[in-house]
Amino acid sequence: MSESFSFRSRLRRFVPFIAWFPISPLVLRGDLIAGITGALVLVPKAMAYAQLSGLPVHFGLYVAFVPALLGALWGSSRQLATGPVAIVSLMTAAALTPLAAPFSQEFIGLALLLTLMVGTIQFALGALKLGTIVNFVSHPVILGFMNAAAIIIGLSQLDMLLGIPKGRSDSFLQDIGEMLGELPQVHWPTLVMSLFSLALMLGLKRIKSISRLSVLIAVAVTIVVSQSVSFERSLRGMPEQIADADTRERALRYAQAEQRIKELNILANNQTAQLRKLEASDPRAAAVLRHKLHVTQLDAADLAADNERRMKDFKRMVFLRAAPADGKATLHREGQLPPNTVVDGQTWRIRKIEQGELRLTGGGDVVGHIPQGLPAFRVPTLTFDGVLALLSAAVIIALVAFMESIAMAKAIAASTKQRIDPNQELIGQGVANLGGAFFQSYPACGSFTGSAINLQAGAQTGFAMVFNALFVVATLLFLTPYLFHLPKATLGVIILLAVTGLVTPAALKHTWKASRSDGLVALITFVVTLLAAPHLDKGILFGAGLAIMIHLYRTMRPRVVELGRHPDGALRDVRSHPGLPTSRNVVALRFDASLYFANAPFFEDAVLAAVADRPTAKYLLIVGNGINQMDASGEVVVRGLVERLRANGIVMVFSGLKKQVLDVMRRTGLDALVGADHIFPHEDQALTAIYTRLGGEGSWELLRKG
Repeated sequence: MSESFSFRSRLRRFVPFIAWFPISPLVLRGDLIAGITGALVLVPKAMAYAQLSGLPVHFGLYVAFVPALLGALWGSSRQLATGPVAIVSLMTAAALTPLAAPFSQEFIGLALLLTLMVGTIQFALGALKLGTIVNFVSHPVILGFMNAAAIIIGLSQLDMLLGIPKGRSDSFLQDIGEMLGELPQVHWPTLVMSLFSLALMLGLKRIKSISRLSVLIAVAVTIVVSQSVSFERSLRGMPEQIADADTRERALRYAQAEQRIKELNILANNQTAQLRKLEASDPRAAAVLRHKLHVTQLDAADLAADNERRMKDFKRMVFLRAAPADGKATLHREGQLPPNTVVDGQTWRIRKIEQGELRLTGGGDVVGHIPQGLPAFRVPTLTFDGVLALLSAAVIIALVAFMESIAMAKAIAASTKQRIDPNQELIGQGVANLGGAFFQSYPACGSFTGSAINLQAGAQTGFAMVFNALFVVATLLFLTPYLFHLPKATLGVIILLAVTGLVTPAALKHTWKASRSDGLVALITFVVTLLAAPHLDKGILFGAGLAIMIHLYRTMRPRVVELGRHPDGALRDVRSHPGLPTSRNVVALRFDASLYFANAPFFEDAVLAAVADRPTAKYLLIVGNGINQMDASGEVVVRGLVERLRANGIVMVFSGLKKQVLDVMRRTGLDALVGADHIFPHEDQALTAIYTRLGGEGSWELLRKG
């Protein structure tokens, strides 16, 4: 029987979902209800989060399918819902936007590679049982990062909510500032749709019976309204149709530059592949080619920067569309319309110029066509340059995603009394992202909203997420045509409402009250994350580095206090309790830290300073209850102090040393140098022995009275 149990235990490590079985029909029914309830909320949010990540909305549904299923099967929590979340979606966009244009094929390819890397990192950490590595990113760092990220997420949706084009540069706040400077160009139908969606969702949340479905109902209503009022108006044209010669010329140059950028990128890829072959065989030719590659990349970057400036100008322009007698439509800049020209009564803006063609919009943005069907199997394109460019972002996303997942899993476990294995959860999240990478998913992690719904709806096993995924499958197979007219403004409102709960000034205030240094870390992480956006990894790396430095500083200068006898009988800090009796012959010090290389010099200085302040002292007592460890550096310092003080007529005595510290002293022979009669289990025994040896010289000031 023990062998059977051992086999089943080992099997659970590889297929943890077998622990769900046997499952009763009643439990399965509860999981079915929880799965459908969660899916009704998840589908619109998944599309919104995909929009946030810079990917077409159907990619959010892909993340809600394969990763959600795998995360449930291989994770340790039975209620944790894996899928798209706001923070990871934003970090994905931040990591990829400097490398490729959002919604482009190159951007999608990099997203799949990023997912593969995140999954690999998480799986490796879990398999090596390194789940505790996330402890290096402290709570104040995450708190500051989450609050800043939530604000960035909210601000990133302003262009969708107001209908004002937003630039894309290395300074997110600058882009927002420029966009707000264009407020007079607000697209009123988009703003009205945003306010309508917001009012609808907030109003529906107040109706208890349907509050959980408020988002889904709002989506359905806005789709109907959008289709009824023809909210989305779009058309295509050619640069030659622009009447203004200067604008037409700039549009043609944009199209030519776009084509040239594609050619240069292909050339750069070929040069990179050729360079790898030459580096080993012909270093001289490799050096020449490396220079050519650098020039190619600079040319592409210059053209891309020029086009970005052109597009920023194009998006500020408003056009009127006229139809001359020959039937060929002409686009006139607003304010440049010739007299007596008949127009279609609609204003138009250039959304983008693609493959030499103008894409114009005269209304609000809608989701548009969503590919019907399940995600196809697609192997991520693995390149050395791509991996190198995404490595730091992949590590940060892997850690942040896992921390969000494990935080929710632990919160659920506190309610369900279920045991959570952090390493198995890492493996589960790793498998989810590894699998998702081959089915067109961007990085996923545990969702607070989805997990909370699972818990509240009574889910008892991961089958809730299986049913959830099946509902998403049904959406992809049958419901996508009905989502064509869904306004992107509605998705922006969904994101805005979802992240409001992540802004927690009360938690920041609480951290400041608990520890000024931790509060400072949270505040600095918050500020740096905001300033560094869209490079969010810089914020969390800076915060984590600062937290580690503060921790090291604390351990380098631990608490060393001189002790006096308090009326309550305990030895207490004489600085905190002025007037406590001390002894002219005995100095009693307490060291409240492990003694290791970083703080050993500080310990030595503190001991010598205390002895120097008491020149009549003949004994130095180290109360070592707080010393948990001692390394080689600490042992060398203690040995040196014992010998130095002894040479000056002062005996060093120890009390309360832990076994692990005594073991070090025994292995190195330090205990023999100190002397067995100078090491005591308790400070009172040590003081009694000291005063006995002092005889008439001691007045027994530090001994416990009575």
